[in-house]
Amino acid sequence: MTAEPTRPARDAGTVTSLRLRNRTRVLRHVILHPQTTRAEIARTCQLSAASAANLVADLIAEGLVVETGQVASEGGRPIALLAPRAEGAFTIGADIGERGVAVELFDLSMTAVDKEFRGGHAQETPEKLARDLAQAVGALRERHAEVWDRVLGVGLAMPGIVETDESGAQTLYAQNLGWAPVPISDLLRTDVPVHADNGAKTQARAELWFGAARGVDHAVVALLGRGVGVGLVQGGRLQAGSHSSAGEWGHTKIERGGRPCSCGGRGCVEAYVGARGMLDAWAARGGQFDGTGWRAVGQLLDAAAAGDADARWVVDDVVSALGLALANLVNLTNPQRVVVGGWVGIRLMQALAPRIEAAVRESCLDRPGAQFELVESTFGGDTVAVGAAILPLERLLAEPLRG
Repeated sequence: MTAEPTRPARDAGTVTSLRLRNRTRVLRHVILHPQTTRAEIARTCQLSAASAANLVADLIAEGLVVETGQVASEGGRPIALLAPRAEGAFTIGADIGERGVAVELFDLSMTAVDKEFRGGHAQETPEKLARDLAQAVGALRERHAEVWDRVLGVGLAMPGIVETDESGAQTLYAQNLGWAPVPISDLLRTDVPVHADNGAKTQARAELWFGAARGVDHAVVALLGRGVGVGLVQGGRLQAGSHSSAGEWGHTKIERGGRPCSCGGRGCVEAYVGARGMLDAWAARGGQFDGTGWRAVGQLLDAAAAGDADARWVVDDVVSALGLALANLVNLTNPQRVVVGGWVGIRLMQALAPRIEAAVRESCLDRPGAQFELVESTFGGDTVAVGAAILPLERLLAEPLRG
């Protein structure tokens, strides 16, 4: 009798990798849908009922998921409701601007727990930034010492390009600030992992996970502040490029030989629609305002609305430049949705959204120009910090919680 051929044993590494991928999908689903069930998890994550139940049991054992109650079923046993266990893990997101840092602590439900600000400098330097970060993170640690062992890490939203080498070491390239390349490890030394990315990309992460780009396969998420950038979502994924610099939209050119930009070039988008460019243009026409931030941009918009001719000229120019710059992205990427955020972007959208939309569509090709909707950022001023806090959370999704 011929012996029946034996089937090769399934590779243990393949089984482990598959289980980790499925765990990632389940935990992500629970975080994104904070009232769900095992049956819904199985259906959405395309798992068998038994696999979904086993993975949920593992996550409950890790302290990351909890049963929050029950709902009646049609003739059977009550159905348990599942949610993230808020106190099961914490994450920190830091929004790093040119003049200070806003550092926020979030629980696993991505609810803000506490916030600390440091800075207020006329101009940041790497040394000042490192001191501000250390003080802000240290203050949060002191106030929340009892949960520090459950802090997954710190995410840093940086004003520049962040590259990661093969060893995992990260470096900030902030040409717009006039800085030499800065190792991220020099900016924050702490006993939890530190992850960094460009601020526009962290804003896009927040919108992709929880906001206006959620469920959208193709989106443009623009950040307008003192600096200008964009997160490009294609096929439901945030694009990084070959070395993570995809999205440096603020330093694309909309006028040959135009206004000088902080990067050293001329005619950049940022020189026309960033806070500094807008206010410099108003000052050149005799405008007077307080500071260079939220209040000053508000004064510009208020003056234009009140009929001030010079302010109106500046605002008209901003709308035209922003419309052209966004239209270029629409023609290049064919998004379903264009999201405008950052503190300057929010100001402009609140006051001028219909005009901005009209300006974008006017400069687009007709077909892609008819295929997107323009919306304001979901989270307002906290979007960048929320997105930064997602960076450590992504690590938790990839591997089980130890200890």
